[in-house]
Parts: sequence; C-alpha cells; structure tokens
Amino acid sequence: MAASAGPRAPRPLLLLLLLGGCGASLPPEPPPPPPPSPEPQPLPESALLQPTVLLAIIARNAAHTLPHFLGCIERLRYPKSRIALWVATDHNVDNTTAILREWLKNVQNLYHDVEWRPMEEPQSYPEEFGPKHWPSSRFTHVMKLRQAALRAAREKWSDYILVNTRFDLLTVLRQKLFAPLPQCWRNVPWSVRETPHLFPSRNVPLTEMCPTFIDTDNLLTNPETLNLLIAENKTLVAPMLESRSLYSNFWCGITPQATLSFCLQGYYKRTLDYPLIREWKRTGCFAVPMIHSTFLIDLRKEASTKLTFYPPHQDYTWSFDDIMVFAFSSRQAGIQMFICNREHYGFLPMPLKSHQTLQEETENFVHTLIEAMIDRPPVEPSQFVSVPPKNPDKMGFDEIFMINLKRRKDRRDRMLRTLYEQEIAVKIVEAVDGKALNTSQLKALSIDMLPGYRDPYSSRPLTRGEIGCFLSHYYIWEEVVNRELEKTLVIEDDVRFEHQFKRKLMKLMDDIEQAQLDWELIYIGRKRMQVQEPEKAVPNVMNLVEADYSYWTLGYAISFQGAQKLIGAEPFGKMLPVDEFLPVMYNKHPVAKYMEYYESRDLKAFSAEPLLVYPTHYTGQPGYLSDTETSTIWDNETVSTDWDRTHSWKSRQQGTIHSDAQNKDALPSQSSLDAPSSRDEL
Repeated sequence: MAASAGPRAPRPLLLLLLLGGCGASLPPEPPPPPPPSPEPQPLPESALLQPTVLLAIIARNAAHTLPHFLGCIERLRYPKSRIALWVATDHNVDNTTAILREWLKNVQNLYHDVEWRPMEEPQSYPEEFGPKHWPSSRFTHVMKLRQAALRAAREKWSDYILVNTRFDLLTVLRQKLFAPLPQCWRNVPWSVRETPHLFPSRNVPLTEMCPTFIDTDNLLTNPETLNLLIAENKTLVAPMLESRSLYSNFWCGITPQATLSFCLQGYYKRTLDYPLIREWKRTGCFAVPMIHSTFLIDLRKEASTKLTFYPPHQDYTWSFDDIMVFAFSSRQAGIQMFICNREHYGFLPMPLKSHQTLQEETENFVHTLIEAMIDRPPVEPSQFVSVPPKNPDKMGFDEIFMINLKRRKDRRDRMLRTLYEQEIAVKIVEAVDGKALNTSQLKALSIDMLPGYRDPYSSRPLTRGEIGCFLSHYYIWEEVVNRELEKTLVIEDDVRFEHQFKRKLMKLMDDIEQAQLDWELIYIGRKRMQVQEPEKAVPNVMNLVEADYSYWTLGYAISFQGAQKLIGAEPFGKMLPVDEFLPVMYNKHPVAKYMEYYESRDLKAFSAEPLLVYPTHYTGQPGYLSDTETSTIWDNETVSTDWDRTHSWKSRQQGTIHSDAQNKDALPSQSSLDAPSSRDEL
C-alpha cells in the first residue's frame, strides 16, 4: 500500500502575490499633461474723455445775479478740466468786473483755460438813456463779443460752445418796433477790446471743444444740463427755462420776411405750440425758429463752420438785433434750432422795459430766486465770491409775524430764506397744531362751535385743524394788543410773493397813511368769494378796495384797534373758521344766521388789488397739503376729516372773475411803470 502523502508545501509565489495586493507599492502613474496655457487677454479700452466745452460769459451790470449764476456753473456735473472759460465784461456801473475777477482768480486752476476780457471804461454807450436801453451800438458790441467767443472756441478746437449773455427781449422789441432800421451794419469797425489774459493759460490745446452761451441771469439749476444737451446730438440746442409767466428762451413762430410793416420782419409770432411746450404739456426736443439766452453749439458738425454772430449775413434785411441776426445765420447755414423740455433745466427772469432801473432788475431777479424755491432747493451762491449780507427790516410795520407749525420745518426753512432774500425781518410764531389738540384742552379754553355751522362745500362741521389755525391768529391778536402795536403784518408759511412784493406793499401802506385812511384790517392775500360785482375802490388810494366776502388768511395787516375788536368779539364760544370769522366781523358774510351771533360787526376791512401774496399750491397740484382740513372733527377726535381731497372748492385757485366784476377802478392805467405786459409770453 502506498504511503500517504505528507502536508503540502507552502506556495510562496501565491502568498507573495497576495501580500503584494495588500501592501506592496506600485510605481506611480505619470501625471496628466498640463492644460494648454490660455491666450493672453488684451486690456480693455478706457472710456472716451467727455467732449470739451468753451463756456462764454458776457456780463454787463450783473453784480446782483453773478453770485447765484456762477454757483450754478460750478455745480454743473461736468469735468472742469474739459471746460474753458471765455469771460468778457464792459460798460458797467456796478461791481460786475470785481466779482468776475474774484471768481476767476479762485477757480482758474479748476478749469482748463481762462480768457478774461474786462473793459473798465466807458460805463455806458453814448446813445443809451439807461442800463436797460439797447441802442444799435450796444447790439453791435454784443454781436462782436459773441463772434470773438465763437472764434476763440474754433481756434481752441472746441467740441462745443455754451453761450451766455445778458439779453432783454421785451426791451428790444419795444425799441425796435418804433426805431428806424440802421443802414450800414457791415461798415461798423471792429472795436472789441482784446485785453491780454489776466490769468496765465496752461497752454494745453483742447483738441475738440464745444461753445456754450448762457445769460448771466439764467439759472441752470439742473446740474446735468450740459450732459443732457450734449446727449441730444443737435448742432444748435437750448434748454427750456422757466419764468413767472409764459416767457421763455425760445419762439415757436416768427413773422415772415415779407410783411406790410418792414420793422416787424423776423419778430415773434404767436402759435398754438408755444404754450404746450412752455407748460410741459408736450415734452421732447422741438424744432423752433428761435432760441436765445442760453444755448449750446456743436462745433463738430460741419454746418457749424457757417455760423456767425457778426457781421450779419449779406442777405439779412430784418431789424438790427443780435438774436435775430444769429437766427437768420443758422437758417442760411442750414442749421435747425431746437428747444428741449424733457427735464426741468432752470429759471430765467422776465425782461424789463428800457426805462427801468438796475434796482428794479435786482428785485426782478430776487423774485426769480424765491419762485425757484417753491418746489425746489434754494439756489445757492458761488462759494468762490464774496456775497455781502442783506439787511432785513420790517417794512415800516411794528412787527411782522410768520405763523408756522413746528413740525413743518420744510415750510419754515423756505419762508425764512424767501423773506431773507427780500430783506424782510419776521418773528416766527409757533402755530397751534390742531391735530395735537385734545378734548380736555378745548374744554379748558371754553371752545364751542358756532351753532349750525357747516362747511359750505363739504357740509362738515368745524375741524380741529381749523381750531388750531384760529388760535394761532388769535394769540397774535392778543400780542398786538398787549404790546400796543399800531401796525402789524401777519403772514402764513405757505405763501408765494408777488413780484416786487416789498416795494408794492410799502408804497401801498405809505399811500394809505398819506390819505389818512381809517383802517383796521387789510388783506394782502385772499380768495375773493363775491364775484358778481366789483368791490368798491378806495378814493385817493390806488390798488385798494373795500373787502367783500373773502376766504383765506394768507396775509393781512392789522391795526391795534382791529385786534381789539377781534378779541372783543369773544369768538371761542361760537367759533367758526378764522377766514369765515373775519367777513362776519366786517359784516360781509353771506350767511346772515352766522352774523346774528356777533353784534358788533364794524371792522374796517380792505384788500390790496391786485393781491400781493398767493398760495404756493392749490388743491390737486403736486405739493398741496392742508393742515386745517386734513384733521378730525372738533368734538370727536376719532372721526377724521380728509374731505379736501374730494370737496376741494375752498382750496381751489381763484376762478376767473367776469370783466364786469373786476376791480378796475382800483388799478392804475396800463401806461404805469408796473403795468403788466400784454406780451408776457415773449
């Protein structure tokens, strides 16, 4: 029998393989090849520099406008290194030259280049009879200055020129309608005095520059104006500027060259389009036959090389007038003028008549400033010129009270700035806030509504806002009596002032004193409610009528005796709105039942005619807010009264008064100095 086999021998190779599978290291795999290197990316191109602009400023007797005008220029959001200044001034009787010199010295390092052309003498033109008069020699000189600025822009290779001069269109129109046409325009010698630079130029040429022309009483309050005009890509474009009337810096129509009256060729023509554009009922950039005062010329456009300010085109036969000469030149060059109103760009004052004074022009410009503040921030003066402080006074009144709710800081700030610009000193009276009155306070004052009172439009009872308004006025009457003030002015904080407010009110009060009129209350702002027949004019006092039924207490003068009568009526226990109470007290309220509660109704009440203050806003307008009607019922603070949004008749603007009911007898003749122009839209 075979022998049995012994134990099997180990299999080292297999074991080795098993061990290798568990712990032996293998040679590493080769790394993957690196990705191909990316192609180097080119650096991005930088943005283009903004176009270069030459700003042409031609100023005469502009000391009252320059600080604010220059402030607007400084605030333009445009690189000053891309702007060159070309500034000329002459024939001044004020310190225009000194202001411009101070400004240029302080800003010269901010702008690319400054060219300064002052002319100290003479102070007037030989033929002129006042600073607002435009003889032909003045037209010639202004046209030559503009041409010199245009030539400078071209020599500097400017992209644009923004043009600015002082111009008085109504003055010129009145003169030209009756003046003979000059015969030898092109024979007038070139006489612009080219004064060497007062300031050293950097001598770095601006390769492309755009000229801009702006009147020095035009306020470009929109800091984007220059950018916006350039973006329009027009050869000749102007920003539409706002005035206190329909007047602006453009025409929509122009009289044809062939007319029966030669002197009317090329003048303003009324159109249906003008008010639509001027009042922003149509917005855009519109082709028009005339722009003036402030406009931009694109010198990159080929046709611009044909533009001239002087001499007039050889085919020009219209009246010798700088803006008409230039408008004709643009047409001959095949260049369309455009006016843009896509945005609100700024303001300009109404032009004056040729016989008016620099003081009147100052008042005119101040009115432009205060109108601009109604819905927009104040126009601040330049930080680079010295502005003398104003000297406010009380206009001959013993005191001027301005009523303001503490929570209405916006109104307080606007009014204080507005009054300061007019040099009027006031005492702020903190109004009684009707919304904060509670029932216990009303009981403590023994306040009760006049039985049967209802608002004539909404049929609501008295509101706490109206009680607060009444108390605000009542406490002023008490102060008048306690201080024995003979002549006091009261104004509310939501008023806008008529042009030459201070001058007109002081003259009215002087005339009243001269006539020895016995008065106790004089409205300077109200809403006339009786419009069926005219109010009685006051003999020997122009611009004053005996007041009939009226609303609003925007502003009024009150005498010591008048305040005594109003307090003596003891109105707290039979209260109605203060603007209903006053007509009761002078016996002109149409509701006889209300007057039965007041035995003494002999207040001597009058009104300025025309009025001197108006509301800043009327019902339905942006910015309108009533602190008296948006309140609560007087005896129930849980019932709100916001009826003014639907029943807004009381706060609506004065309706048109029929010609038969107008107070014509109280008005001066239209030939008077302050008579309104029948061509305001010019």
